[in-house]
Amino acid sequence: MIAREYISPEEFKRFTKTSDLKAIGIVAGNWLIVAVAFALAYFWTNPVTIIIAMILIAGRQHGIGGLMHECGHNTMFASRATNRFVGQWLAAKPVYEELGGYARGHGEHHRLAGTVTDPDRGNFEAYPVKKESFRRKMFRDLSGQTGFRRHKEIWKATLRIFSKDAETRKAAHPYISMWLTQIAMILILHVTLHAWLYLLWIGANLTVYMAFIRIRQVAEHAAVPDALSTDVRENTRTTYGNLLERLTIAPNYVNFHVEHHLLANVPCYHLKELHETLKARGAYEEVRIFRNYLEVVQHVTEEQGAPQAMPPLTAS
Repeated sequence: MIAREYISPEEFKRFTKTSDLKAIGIVAGNWLIVAVAFALAYFWTNPVTIIIAMILIAGRQHGIGGLMHECGHNTMFASRATNRFVGQWLAAKPVYEELGGYARGHGEHHRLAGTVTDPDRGNFEAYPVKKESFRRKMFRDLSGQTGFRRHKEIWKATLRIFSKDAETRKAAHPYISMWLTQIAMILILHVTLHAWLYLLWIGANLTVYMAFIRIRQVAEHAAVPDALSTDVRENTRTTYGNLLERLTIAPNYVNFHVEHHLLANVPCYHLKELHETLKARGAYEEVRIFRNYLEVVQHVTEEQGAPQAMPPLTAS
């Protein structure tokens, strides 16, 4: 394993050690921003605050989805049961996901990354694309076309509860509990502020959220030096990102994606320190690390040929 060449066993234990206090802080911080966005739209209702609130909510939906990802790896909290509970009820269900199915699929992505059988390969294998193509993709996201397709599939899966086949009905149960979670959110909003604010939640999920996800997925694996390399530094990308990008496109340290693929059992709140340690010890001497996501988008939308990339790494 590449990371073991640069960090000691003692450091490995430190990097992989969970902190419930840090985890609680991150979970609470994500939901606090959501609450602030709802309050902003409620107390100062106008087109500008609605747009700002939707951007903030979409960014936190992205962050909450990231919490599902962390809990799916069982790295957020020390207890597996706590990871399951938080990952399901405070992360997956609110953003129209199901922890178990997501965790299984994502585990395959880690196992098969750098191969043609990576289940996530469809998200990035077509890159680089022309700027016009990328603009069309972003328009479909921001106009709700991508999100409506996703929600249509969720509703189709939900309606299987009326199937005559017992196994098919059982497979629909997670979707029923997901919608019950949405109803609970509406009731909480009704009691605290106003139920109409839920329109911002689902509206953001259908539109801005999808655009944020696309940019993040592209940044992680698209137009990398060698998508079929077994070296994570060649098939995965880390991007630093500015404050606004970390609030929207790259929440909860998800931008340190090389580090996550190198050591998937490192909690997200240790990834930045792991990155700095590996960089200081020369692990990234031949690796291009982008300063922000605008640079990445420019990189993956080159008009002619493959985008400029660092040469393949020599074997260690």
